[in-house]
Amino acid sequence: MKWKKPSAAAIKGSFRTRSFRAGGYSLAAAAVVVAIAVAVNLVVGVLPADWTKIDLTSTGLYSLSSQTQQMVSALEEEVNVYWIVQSDTEDDTIGELLDRYEDLSKNLKVERKDPVVYPNFAQQYTSETLYNNSLIVVCGDRSRYISYYDIYVTDYSSYYTTGTASTQFDGESQLTSAIDYVTNEDLPVVYTLTGHGESELPSSLSSGAEEENLLLEELTLLTEDAVPEDADALIIYAPQNDISADEKDMLLTYLQGGGKLLLVTDYSETEMPNLAEVMEYYGTSLTDGIVLEGDSSHHLRGSNYYLLPDIGSHDITSPLSNEGYYVLMPVAQGIDIADELREGLSVTSLLTTTSSSYSKPDGYNLTTYDKEDGDIDGPFSLGVAISEEVEGGTTGIVWLTTSFMFEQETDLMVSGANTDLFLNALDWMCQRESAISIRAKDLSTEYLTVPSADASTWSLILVVTLPAAFLIAGAYVTIVRRKR
Repeated sequence: MKWKKPSAAAIKGSFRTRSFRAGGYSLAAAAVVVAIAVAVNLVVGVLPADWTKIDLTSTGLYSLSSQTQQMVSALEEEVNVYWIVQSDTEDDTIGELLDRYEDLSKNLKVERKDPVVYPNFAQQYTSETLYNNSLIVVCGDRSRYISYYDIYVTDYSSYYTTGTASTQFDGESQLTSAIDYVTNEDLPVVYTLTGHGESELPSSLSSGAEEENLLLEELTLLTEDAVPEDADALIIYAPQNDISADEKDMLLTYLQGGGKLLLVTDYSETEMPNLAEVMEYYGTSLTDGIVLEGDSSHHLRGSNYYLLPDIGSHDITSPLSNEGYYVLMPVAQGIDIADELREGLSVTSLLTTTSSSYSKPDGYNLTTYDKEDGDIDGPFSLGVAISEEVEGGTTGIVWLTTSFMFEQETDLMVSGANTDLFLNALDWMCQRESAISIRAKDLSTEYLTVPSADASTWSLILVVTLPAAFLIAGAYVTIVRRKR
């Protein structure tokens, strides 16, 4: 059969058929859908990462804190973040973090530098060992190197007892701290007093202060005529003996001129009248003995001297209370606040026990943890913030009554909130509220602190109530079926 060439009229008519029109509509619709998809992808591609990517991680791994957002969005100088990474070995979590930082400010630029292609690039900024996926933050003549092993921090302290290690992602804290460092030349100097048997600052506190860009220096007043003029704040950490009369006078002179003091004390049978006189001048004094809590919802289960105080409203404590964290204070003392304070002096309770608490004057010699005759009734302040407007500025004092709260095991029970409290206090005193502590994100286990009352309630529900309810329901169904 010979093929017959269609006529022009037949060809023209084929374009008018129903099937051609339907096909044409489908093709046009498909083209419109493709065009819309391309346009949407182009628009989404230029939107900030936090608009297009939802952080569903339990620890907010990819979410930036308000402190970071405020600091980076307010940058006035150009900051360059160099990502030292070999091609095709990029850490996705670090990459996501950098995208979110870059979206916050046009003055922050992220640039990848392959150490294979640019082998000598990092040497102009650091002499430290260079690791893949590390960062270098630069602003003008100032720079800071952030090692990959400072971004991912692994704690092996419990490995030999539990067989496990915990890993945290500290990228935001490290990067925000580096940006703060390179954009600020005038960093606060904080002195730690020595010479009275003071305990050494735990590494979590000292390293945390360094991350906050606070310069820590030791100070012995026995060899000085006064507290140094460059002291933005002074730390007295768990002294075992009293300061001298001369040191008391120097300390009062410093504070009366607008100085700042972070005082951490422990219960002691050693009298410290000179230090007590300093604090009495600011309307506070210690309650005799050790505080125990009678309200089971405000102490750890089975340990009513491991206190979970109510957290007051203050710049120091608000970041903790707003996020629902607890502060844990073992073996603490109460602070009495004077009924009448001189004009301009204010004392704010940061941490407070309930009215069911009581203080045992026998201290370490107590014979029972139960309340008995002679015990002092609560509530008590376990931590206070003191401020006073003076001619030289504003005096600021924070007093916490136990150093045991900063031991690693205790701090871990509240997911590091005790350390945050300490750092927040330093930042408040140094007038660096915008730099208040940014928490590392736990990649393993975050501890859940359950007060004693809640633990008992849930134990009753899960162990007794629910099984009993199922047994009763099963018996009822069985009886009903047998009667049919």
